[in-house]
Formats: sequence, C-alpha cells, structure tokens
Amino acid sequence: MPEAASVPAALIGDSEFDRDTAVTRREPGIYDIDLSAGWTIINAVNGGYLLAVLGRALADTLPHPDPFTISAHYLTASQPGPAVVRTETVRTGRTLSTGQASLFQYDEAGAEVERIRVLASYGDLDSLPDDVRTTATPPAIPPMDQCFGPEDGPAPVEGSSAITDRLMLKLDPATLGWALGAPSGKGEMRSWFGLADGRDADPLSLLLAVDALPPTAFELGIAGWVPTVELTVHVRHRPAPGPLRVAITTRNLAGGFLEEDAEVWDSADRLVAQSRQLARARLA
Repeated sequence: MPEAASVPAALIGDSEFDRDTAVTRREPGIYDIDLSAGWTIINAVNGGYLLAVLGRALADTLPHPDPFTISAHYLTASQPGPAVVRTETVRTGRTLSTGQASLFQYDEAGAEVERIRVLASYGDLDSLPDDVRTTATPPAIPPMDQCFGPEDGPAPVEGSSAITDRLMLKLDPATLGWALGAPSGKGEMRSWFGLADGRDADPLSLLLAVDALPPTAFELGIAGWVPTVELTVHVRHRPAPGPLRVAITTRNLAGGFLEEDAEVWDSADRLVAQSRQLARARLA
C-alpha cells in the first residue's frame, strides 16, 4: 500500500481483519464473537464485515473452504459487542456444500434479536478450471497517486466512520463530486481498495470489499445512511496479491430503494467478485 510501503504488511490470518472476524466455536454449529467497534459507520456495524464474520463461521461448519455465493438479509442493525452465530449444514456434495447461518444479539430487555441471516454455497476456488470467456473489462480508475482517500478530506466527526481507519481507499476523482457539494447524478463509485495494514485480499475479505465504499446514493445527491436490505456476493476467483479495484453502479432508484451492482478486480486484471444489493435510500 502506498503510504505504508516501509511497514511490513500483515499476513492473511494475522491481521486486524482476521482477529476481528474470528469466531469461537462453543459447540458444533454455535459460535461466539465480540463484534468490533472498529468496523462501524455511525455506530452501526458494517454489512460487509458482518458478512465476513458469518462467512468465516460457515467455512468452519462446511466441508468446503471458500464462499462461492452468499446471500444475506439484514434484519436489524448490529451493534458492537457480543454476538452469537448459529450455522446449519443444508446439503453437502462433491464440489459444493450449502449452509445457512444467523447472527444474534440481545436487546436491552435481554431478548434475543436476529440481526442477519445468510444462505451460502461453498466450494474450493483452487479446483476451478482456468478457462475464462468474458466481455467484462476492468474499471478505468486513475493511478492511485491521482486518487483521493478519507485522509484527504475534512476530519470526520469522531466515531462516525471508524471503518475508514482500517481500509485503504483511494477513490476515483470522477466519483467524488458529492464530497465537493456537486454530485454527478450518475450513481457511480470507483476506488482502489485494500486493508490498511497491507494484508492481501482473500475470499473472505472480498465479502467486505463489495460493501466498503461510500454509497452510490451520494453521487445521486442523497446524503445520510443507506442501510442494506439484502446483499448477494459471488466470489469468482482467489485474488492475486496487491490492491483491488472496486466499481459500483446504481441504475434505478424507485420507491425509496436502490440497487448497487459491484465488481471487484484484482491486480492480475481478473474479475474476482461480483455483488448486488438492495438498499433503502433516506429521501428528504
């Protein structure tokens, strides 16, 4: 990563992301975790981080190591603190296994509240053939030194976006009109992406990458929180070392809801993940 070139990069399995997504197996199918406040946006835990937590629990539950597709419904906003993940194996096969998982927390009255529920199919990315036939092309993002990150803007309100301290984001200036009070109206967001400690990407961190950029709603002139209702991620390839490029577009905002379609490309110009989410836009 650019500013931290002299600092040894964290390794996969030994970074803040790995520690903060680690789950402790209490018994088969039940895991405990303390959701870190480091991955919050205005006190709500980021949806991509939550997806990585459940993805890690499912990787422990299922016989295959890698998420191929994972669909999440966000039922209530998660808060930093203790949580329980319950998993269930739905089906196992030779090349794919399917499982479901839910994350629970407790409300002030001590009642259990389900925060997020996912259904996922897992396989082994290293066993896939190398054949690629595609019309997709990597997003045209300027070089990193011509892009801008949170550190280049005004100081955020304390505690409003702790997650940005854990990410390396360098946004395409063409998608930064919202930060200057002149949104483009195009519903696009593009950025270089990595973890701040230099840890390379893996299939679990791709689940974070698709939901870590500022909302495309900002470029549509809509400010404020854009909570995710549903998010589906397809992991297509194990990413090569180096920074990722993430491109997100919205084509339709109607009835107070919008979709975000994301593509994630690695340093070898491979499309390594795709996603679509439905989010609620807080219209004035």
